[in-house]
Amino acid sequence: MRIISIASGKGGVGKTTFAANLGVALASKGLRVVLFDADLGLANLDVALGLNSERNIQHVVGGFATMSEAAVEGPCGVRVLTGGSGIASMIRLSRRRLESVLDQVAELESGTDVLIFDVSSGVDARVMTFLKLADEVMLVTNPEPSSVVDAYTTAKVLFRHRRDAEVSVVVNRVADEKQAHAAFQTIKSAARKFLHKPISYLGSVREDISAARIAHARKPFVTTSPNLPASRDVMKIASKVASTITDASEQAADARELSLAA
Repeated sequence: MRIISIASGKGGVGKTTFAANLGVALASKGLRVVLFDADLGLANLDVALGLNSERNIQHVVGGFATMSEAAVEGPCGVRVLTGGSGIASMIRLSRRRLESVLDQVAELESGTDVLIFDVSSGVDARVMTFLKLADEVMLVTNPEPSSVVDAYTTAKVLFRHRRDAEVSVVVNRVADEKQAHAAFQTIKSAARKFLHKPISYLGSVREDISAARIAHARKPFVTTSPNLPASRDVMKIASKVASTITDASEQAADARELSLAA
């Protein structure tokens, strides 16, 4: 099971919409996907996918349900662990208590190819808990200078906590690829110069009014209207992610065969 944390330095960059559509896109490719709403105080992944669930993360925290029991099925078979938006107990959840809950992630492994954490914006201790747990951290930004700086800051804080973190960037709401690469190069250059760490470019998603309308209607645009520019962009990113997961699975299978042969 590959764990991906999707984060942003600031709110309003379209992170949750991207996370929801990426999860659905991966599920449409036949992968077993779990989306985990890790924005514990202002959870809205269920809103992005038009879902209603009797159980959510709060029930897992309280010991009333396992993660598998709390997950609700969404579009294309993606499973979603919804949050408890505005629930005081979730907002006040301590890092130690959160870490004990995340110990249960292992129970998802046998039936999951990729687990995606939709993490809240910022760089506080709870955010870092989710980022440190991931095999890959995707930083979602847009071309605005303040958003680019905040994405770099998130990477900087993450590398302080985990030197071997794998970090990639998605530039959202761009006019074209040239604009996306300019934003990414700013982050990449700063990370190389000041952090001495590599950051990879995963892709961009174009500004798309039609996709935004679909998102406002609480539907994933990648399946509702797959020919939109934004849909094609997310599917392209999903193909890269799926390829990484497939390669990792094949390597693990080869390692098991060698172990058995020995």
